[in-house]
Amino acid sequence: MSTAPSAWDSALTWSLRGRGPGDIPVTAHGDTVTPEWAWGGATGRGVRVCVVDSGVERDHPQVGPVDGSYVVVKGDHGIRVEETDTGDTCGHGTACAGIIRRAAAGCEIHSVRVLGERFSGTGDVLLAGLRWAIEQRFDVVNMSLSTTRPRFVETLHALADDAYFAGTAIVASAHNSLVESFPWRFSSVISVGSHQEDDPRLHLYNPSPPVEFFAAGQNVTVPWLNGATIRTTGNSFATPYIAGLCALIRSKHPQLTVFQLKNILYLTAANVRTESSPLSAPPSPLPVPTAEPLETHS
Repeated sequence: MSTAPSAWDSALTWSLRGRGPGDIPVTAHGDTVTPEWAWGGATGRGVRVCVVDSGVERDHPQVGPVDGSYVVVKGDHGIRVEETDTGDTCGHGTACAGIIRRAAAGCEIHSVRVLGERFSGTGDVLLAGLRWAIEQRFDVVNMSLSTTRPRFVETLHALADDAYFAGTAIVASAHNSLVESFPWRFSSVISVGSHQEDDPRLHLYNPSPPVEFFAAGQNVTVPWLNGATIRTTGNSFATPYIAGLCALIRSKHPQLTVFQLKNILYLTAANVRTESSPLSAPPSPLPVPTAEPLETHS
């Protein structure tokens, strides 16, 4: 396990600003796990990643092929998930998919659209999209969005636990504001905030959870609509970097449980040193961008 500060440190909860890896050292007790062992030589091949978001623009030069595109539809006969060719409604999902592709070039990318043109959606649509993704047994689900609505929390928690025990890793972004939102607050998901380090390959472990990991997400370049890119800041785009890293690890070690996957992310974080290894930044994949985590509204 790790040593951690005794006092609550809210500055570390949602994002890491004004601090670097040397400011949050963590000592782990046990054997060293190196980035080379964890994901060296991996491309993400054979791993299926689902982006639950606003859709993904097909054939964006920084995304490439989308292996499956779906949308949650509300109608007279309830809510259903169906195939779609409508792409992305606002750019956010495309940004997340592009970051995943940078990190894990060989993985499959699938999309489930739960957000509309104004980055908005409803809790029941979010739940339906996530439930469908879990039922399809994707290896990794990226959720750069959240809801603050209490009435959805119990069902969302149950879905997160179902995914955890079924082997689907949900990687969820912390809200950018200091508010309670879900599912990132659940321990069964891999929660992500952003750091401001220049190295886009760097990930850090947070010794003061509930946010568990930090990745590049401040002032980063991300793909957007119509083949374009923008520069932006937010936990949303730190999240797909961790999702891509999970895809690399699962590509090399497909038998891992979500619990083991979290532990490898912890042991390879740049600010974690084991008793037998020095603090060092792990060599990771290609650069990564970030975006604002979205809140769903009903």
